[in-house]
Amino acid sequence: MATALDKTLQNIVTRITAAGELLEIDHIERFGRQLPVLANAPPTLAAYFDQFCAQHGDTEFLVDGDIRTTFAQVHAAAREVAGGLIAGQGVQKGDRVGIAARNSTNWVVAYMGVLMAGGCACLLNGWWSGEEMAAGIELTGCKLVLADPQRAARITDLHLATRVVVFEHDQPWRDGLSAVLAHGGDSSTLLPELTGDDIATILYTSGSTGQSKGAWSDHRAVVQAVFNYVAQTLMMLTHLTEQGDAPTMQPCTLVNVPLFHVTGEVPLFLQSFAIGRKLVMMPKWNAEEAMRLIEAEKVTYFVGVPLMSFEIATHPDRTKYDLSSCTAFAAGGAPRPIDHVKRIKEALPHAFPLLGYGLTETNAVGCGNLNENYLAKPGSTGTASKPLVELGILNDAGEQLPTGEVGEIAVRTVCNFNGYWNNTEATKAAIMPDGFFRSGDLGYLDADGYLFIVDRKKDIIIRGGENISCIEVEEAIYAHPDVAEASVFGMPDEKFGELPTGVFLLKEGRSITEAELRDYLGQTMAPFKVPVRLWREHETLPRLGTEKVDKRTLKARYLTVWESEQTAKA
Repeated sequence: MATALDKTLQNIVTRITAAGELLEIDHIERFGRQLPVLANAPPTLAAYFDQFCAQHGDTEFLVDGDIRTTFAQVHAAAREVAGGLIAGQGVQKGDRVGIAARNSTNWVVAYMGVLMAGGCACLLNGWWSGEEMAAGIELTGCKLVLADPQRAARITDLHLATRVVVFEHDQPWRDGLSAVLAHGGDSSTLLPELTGDDIATILYTSGSTGQSKGAWSDHRAVVQAVFNYVAQTLMMLTHLTEQGDAPTMQPCTLVNVPLFHVTGEVPLFLQSFAIGRKLVMMPKWNAEEAMRLIEAEKVTYFVGVPLMSFEIATHPDRTKYDLSSCTAFAAGGAPRPIDHVKRIKEALPHAFPLLGYGLTETNAVGCGNLNENYLAKPGSTGTASKPLVELGILNDAGEQLPTGEVGEIAVRTVCNFNGYWNNTEATKAAIMPDGFFRSGDLGYLDADGYLFIVDRKKDIIIRGGENISCIEVEEAIYAHPDVAEASVFGMPDEKFGELPTGVFLLKEGRSITEAELRDYLGQTMAPFKVPVRLWREHETLPRLGTEKVDKRTLKARYLTVWESEQTAKA
């Protein structure tokens, strides 16, 4: 049964998307059907920047240490960089331009400049090794790479055919990006005409299922994804206003997730242009520094991987900081353990925990679970994000399954990517003829349309014919008060095919043995689900560019150990 909040938001979205309204719905033909689009969205990202930087003008936009920049100033900087890219660096419409750098004001200016110049922004993973970065550059055929010194050093000796132009952080844009401007071009340089069909971005998949792929999107897809998020924000703003709780301060958020990841790029960074939101750069995660900035900058919205908001909620010095301005603590990239949802709300009663589900290939749109709905169904990632997203649960043949049945989660929307760069086979496998993108995640929809993720399709452990959900076991491990991080994966076994194993990291100052943890798990789940082996880690678990735990690396790390242990038992 739909909740009161669901009914309220449905009523609001019906009103704000009606003909003649701000978010009026139109349709575009794709995959032999009519897909909804938001008619008043700008046609391209360049037009989007033009419109909203002019609208918000002198409003403060970026806070980067001591550097504070308005919307108008950022736009003017990007316009000049676009001219430098065209006239000085030879960038032409459709050229792929890599960006390899940490978050900063000058990353933002470089990104905007590439798109305004008609280039395709290839968001290279800033945590990659030199070899991985070179592979990403070569995969997408980057004509030029804009890199900070740290990333440039990783690829200096790899003899790439691509030119690398180095830019600096922590200084005004004209100084930091001087190498881009060194060969001519300025704000008077003619910019190319763009349409929604032109290529805009390439984001690299996390690699959780193999070698990274380049997911490319046209301008229409990215802008529509941004506007779908704007619709969500406007729905909640309308709801709060009608309740008499309209916010009175400028929206503001920390940027503590990488901008090369889709969560950082679309809902966090790009949405901020439309809603006039201030972004406070935080180059390195630290829970206490985050709390200091929340208080100092009056941050209203927080988003990060689940562990970040949990660290704030459980930090021993939490009460030393005024966090009352921040009324939402959102998470993406991985499900939150259910125990975390309740503990965050208890520790921060003035705020609500939120959860989103989206993928690189969907430009971050998908589902959202928020406020009282999330507290009621903390195991769900929520309903399809209105008004553009349609969810499907598919069997192996691509047929939709009934409510409650587990299958592969699929997303159909105009916001979806166009395909994997130069990889027709992978594109065909991922995008169905009817337009559904197959996520590779397994889940089901309940009677209210709420999505519950069961596991990765290719990550389920099959023990003697019994399926074991890694997420379920990980959540059970996380529920132990001494555990900080955990990951579960299957290991080969001659008898059962696979056996569940995993790793765990303890909170500082805590102590628990593997046997004690296994006994704890045995109290709440069937014996066949309890990992037969749990190795203790002593450092933060390795992560992919999306901040998901790098399960492939962990499994590879322990495979030799596992095989040695099995040989010793034989």
